[in-house]
Amino acid sequence: MKRIFQNPIFLILALAGFVSLGCQAATLLPAESGNGSDVDEDAVVAAAVATVSAQANVIDISAPAQSTEVVTADLENRFIEIYNRVNPAVVHIFVFDDDGLFLSTGSGFVVDLEGNIVTNNHVVTGGTEFEVVFASGDRSRADLSGADVDSDLAVISVDSLPANVQPVPLGDSSSLQVGQFVIAIGNPFGEAGSMSIGVISGLGRTIESQRVVAGGNFSIPQVIQTDAAINPGNSGGPLINLNGEVIGVNSAILSATGENSGVGFTIPVNAVRNIAPALIAEGEYVYPYLGISMWPQAFTIRQLEVLDLPPNGVYVTGVLENTPADAAGLVGNNLSVSFTNDGDYITAINDQPVRTSDDLLSYLVFETIVGETVELTVIRDGEEIKLPLTLGERP
Repeated sequence: MKRIFQNPIFLILALAGFVSLGCQAATLLPAESGNGSDVDEDAVVAAAVATVSAQANVIDISAPAQSTEVVTADLENRFIEIYNRVNPAVVHIFVFDDDGLFLSTGSGFVVDLEGNIVTNNHVVTGGTEFEVVFASGDRSRADLSGADVDSDLAVISVDSLPANVQPVPLGDSSSLQVGQFVIAIGNPFGEAGSMSIGVISGLGRTIESQRVVAGGNFSIPQVIQTDAAINPGNSGGPLINLNGEVIGVNSAILSATGENSGVGFTIPVNAVRNIAPALIAEGEYVYPYLGISMWPQAFTIRQLEVLDLPPNGVYVTGVLENTPADAAGLVGNNLSVSFTNDGDYITAINDQPVRTSDDLLSYLVFETIVGETVELTVIRDGEEIKLPLTLGERP
């Protein structure tokens, strides 16, 4: 090896090969020089390394780095603009009992010029008197228009709005994607008008309703998961996209301490679109209802083989008496008692594929109304059949 590096031609060829190895080249070259050589090997190596470094530096300081700075500045300005536009419509809610004793606090946001404010059901639960404080400092009494425990949504209203308050536009939660930037504005720990930034971490989550009825808990479908900081007091505030539109109502966090752990949950705005108008007009929202209980988790491959069922569908484990499912003739089988395919397996509703119970619930909540007749595609005893079912009212 030493003779090779005493010959300039071999040295140059070797350097060419080493340069092709990137930044590892300098570490592969020997540090020792040969005696009697006319070539200053240290100088050649230094020159080669300098050439590689210079090429690397050219890449590092090229146009993309400059454009990143522009993008960062534009994004920062966008956040500021959205906050200044939306925050005046975000309110701090104070909840009191009949005796005027303070119970809790939360957030909400104005959705129309009539003074209707959307918040969480759990923010107003137990309260009889409500006050809201706007970002301007204006304070007003509010009345409860309606609340829905299953969606954790409620609407309160004030008689008039401050002059600078404009309703926050509602977006579309059906077109969201994981990775989108989102902004949460609310009043965590009583710190009014706080803003946090994050991304959509997950879609299609479910959280259980606080109401229990025969057959088990109802679930809130299509819940948005975000890592934007959500803490006690943020409940009821808006989750906003970069168009300044509400895409959800911040509702809950997954935390052992009750404080932000990077996993927050937001009620999708499409639920607000369906439910809030009914809460304003009627004080309640009536959900479409089947009257079944379902296998709560996905089947393993082994279980599917035992049941001789395809991988995507909803297994009916029970049918309540005098319900739409009972009238339609759906059949249930309690798998915890008898693990056999004696129950119906729903694979579609109105020809829309159903992979999980969340899919079925989402379709019922967002796509149907009470009194509508839907068509269920069901596998029964190994055969596919179609069953018409007229939806009732959720009890």
